[in-house]
Amino acid sequence: MLKLYNAAHSTCSQKVRICLAEKKLPFEDIKLDIGKAKQHLKPDYLKINPNGVVPTLVDDGEVVTDSSVICEYLEEKYPQVKLSPDNLVERARMRAWMRFLEEVPTAAVRVPSFNMGFLPRYEGMDRNTFEGVEADIRPIRKQFYRRMGPGGFRDEDVRASFEQIGNTCARMSAALEHGPWLLGQQYSLADIIVAPLIDRMNDLGMSEIWTGKYPRVTDWYARMQARPAFQQTFYAGSRMSEFLPLTPAIKGDRP
Repeated sequence: MLKLYNAAHSTCSQKVRICLAEKKLPFEDIKLDIGKAKQHLKPDYLKINPNGVVPTLVDDGEVVTDSSVICEYLEEKYPQVKLSPDNLVERARMRAWMRFLEEVPTAAVRVPSFNMGFLPRYEGMDRNTFEGVEADIRPIRKQFYRRMGPGGFRDEDVRASFEQIGNTCARMSAALEHGPWLLGQQYSLADIIVAPLIDRMNDLGMSEIWTGKYPRVTDWYARMQARPAFQQTFYAGSRMSEFLPLTPAIKGDRP
C-alpha cells in the first residue's frame, strides 16, 4: 500500500492526489495538521522529509519527496494509466511546463494564500517573536516567512504574484489553442500540476485574472473540474474558504 503524508488544502498535496486518483492507485491517506499543530515540523516527520513540507510518498518503504517528483515517480512506476506522452519531444515539452509551473505560479500562489488566509494566526505578534516562533523552525521556507513577517506581504509583492499568475494564464491560453489540454490532445502531468493553483486562485475569489481575458483557461478549468479524479481530490474541507475567514490580499483593489 502506498502511503501519502499530505494536507487537505495543500496545493502540492492536491497535485499528487489527482495523480493517484487518475491512476486509480489506492493509498493510505495520512493527513497532517500543518496549521496549529505543525505536524510537518515534528521530529518524526522530519526524519522522512527533512524539508518539513507536504506531501511525502512512501512506497514499499521507499520515501519520495517533492510533489512534481512524486508525480513523475508514479508515472514511471505505475504506467498502466499514462499521464505523459510517448514521444520524446512531447515529453520534454511536458517537463518544461512542469519546471515553469514549479518556479513561477506555485511560488506566486503562496503569496495571496498566506495574506488572505493565514495572517490572523500572527495578529499582535512582533517580528522578533514571529521569526523565532515561525520563520526559524522552517527547514526550507525560512526566508519566505521572514519576507512575509507577522503583518503579511507588501502590496507590491502581492501585485507581483498576480502578474506572475496572469502570465501563467497567458501561456496556458496560447497552448490551449491547439487542444483541450496543455499538450494538445494529451492530458498530462502538466495539467495536473497547474490545476490546484488555478483552483486556489478561484477559491480566493481571483478568477478575474483569467475570466474574460483568457476564455480558453476558463474552459480548461471546467474540463478539469469535470474529471472524476479532480472531484475525488477536492473533497469537503480541501479548500481554504471552507475553514478560514478570507481577508483582502492587498489594501487596494484586487487585480
